[in-house]
Amino acid sequence: MRFTGSVGTIRLTVTDGWTTCSLGHRHWGRAGAAGLLVHRDGDDGPELLLQHRALWSHHGGTWGTPGGALHVDETPEQGALREVEEELGLPARDLVLGARSVDDHGGWAYTTVLARPVGDLDPGRLRLDGESTGVAWVPLAGLHQVTLHPGLAGSLDRLRPLLGSAAA
Repeated sequence: MRFTGSVGTIRLTVTDGWTTCSLGHRHWGRAGAAGLLVHRDGDDGPELLLQHRALWSHHGGTWGTPGGALHVDETPEQGALREVEEELGLPARDLVLGARSVDDHGGWAYTTVLARPVGDLDPGRLRLDGESTGVAWVPLAGLHQVTLHPGLAGSLDRLRPLLGSAAA
């Protein structure tokens, strides 16, 4: 399915849609979802590349990772790379994948795939789609200064150790 409107083109697949996990939470992505947490070493510690979600989106106005519903037979890594290219215009060739973390809700899971940029990644050169109103490097130590997507906020304790040398 494909819809075109004032915010651009939105493609829907059979796995797009709401579902409820065994914990009673409502989630987007009938086959689960995945996102990409791009990180780098900054002058004052780790920095995360976060997108500012469009107001019309689920948890709009918050900062989080680019991500979304997995397609049928798609691995979390494939889904996360597809989503970051769709939402930020960032191609897989510009990233090196690392660890992943699964937030399992029983019958539904969100997988965060960590990645590092191959070279210098300037957010101002990225091509945003209608799901984002901005993208920026945000210092890990400064996350309290932005309104985080609740899923990312709830996963930070699990993700921090996976940042590797960036968290040292």
